[in-house]
Amino acid sequence: MADSSTAASDQSLKDAVWASLATVQDPELFKDLVTLKMVKDVRICNGAVSIDIELTTPACPMRSKIEKDVSDAVLKLSGATAVSVKFGANVRPSNDQRNILPEVRNVIAVGAGKGGVGKSTVAVNLAVGLALAGARVGLLDADVYGPSIPIMTGLSDAQPSVVDEKIIPFNWGSAPQPIKVMSIGFIVQKEKALIWRGPMVHGVIRQFLEQVQWGELDYLIVDLPPGTGDVSLTLAQSIPLTGAVIVATPQEVALADARRAVRMFQQLGVWILGVVENMSYFTCEHGTRHDLFGSGGAQQMAQEMGLPVIGQLPLEMAVRINSDTGDPFANFSGKIQSQMKSMVENLAGQISIRNLTRPPGKAVKLDIST
Repeated sequence: MADSSTAASDQSLKDAVWASLATVQDPELFKDLVTLKMVKDVRICNGAVSIDIELTTPACPMRSKIEKDVSDAVLKLSGATAVSVKFGANVRPSNDQRNILPEVRNVIAVGAGKGGVGKSTVAVNLAVGLALAGARVGLLDADVYGPSIPIMTGLSDAQPSVVDEKIIPFNWGSAPQPIKVMSIGFIVQKEKALIWRGPMVHGVIRQFLEQVQWGELDYLIVDLPPGTGDVSLTLAQSIPLTGAVIVATPQEVALADARRAVRMFQQLGVWILGVVENMSYFTCEHGTRHDLFGSGGAQQMAQEMGLPVIGQLPLEMAVRINSDTGDPFANFSGKIQSQMKSMVENLAGQISIRNLTRPPGKAVKLDIST
């Protein structure tokens, strides 16, 4: 009789927990956890409540707040004596229908209106940060005229192999899963200048999308060449992108070009996930901050254009050294690890928002006659 009574009591509490979780909102997606299907299991044992929650990304920036909100909600229930929350993660795919890359859940372009603003640095560190969080990540160097990824990954002397007419990307890094990397720099001679017209560029980008064995990925980060030319157009028309990240420095001459990059992607129907302000400031050995390129320019641009700022990275010598030596993983244990981690988490959050609350984007044809 006692066992029957305990079972009934546990079931009653379990029903109350589910009802309570339906009042807890994801702080970024603004929907409750039950509606979002993030609650995977609820277990009760003598008043102790165990809850399994599946986050939309392993790099979730709101994990601690979700845990606190869940615990607070459940502990208000009569009969709940303790709460434990176990997190998993399952990156939601973009809603876009893809004819190519069907196993890649999200494709993110990293672009800039002009060169020299640290676009490749941002792309590499986004890939590294997402991989360190536990995601399956690929990194495609689509800057066919000035590929930087081979040096920044320490793979400049590597040559890819081909198996069953598929190019095998390099596995780079080890924790928790290696990043899959491919670049035109692995194929051409180091100092050879690629003097290519549009159709040739279009062909190689399509080849990197269709003939590289990417496998299952949560995120494919694509490092674009600067400007608003053939590569960006080919990528946007070949595959519906989850979104784009725009990199800029604070000074107006860089921001003017960044605005053009934003408008290009918007004209192509590509969602802008956010802006990264690189080289935001420099802190000298005395601890004094110097705004070498101005202050807050990218943030002001983003505000004017209705875009989120997902990162503000200082000018830091260690980042340059780690890039030159092919060890950007060190950036996530160095002086600016908090800024790097924040940038990655903010991007992951924006991707989740894009996939769950926005209509799917579509690759469109650009009318260059207007």
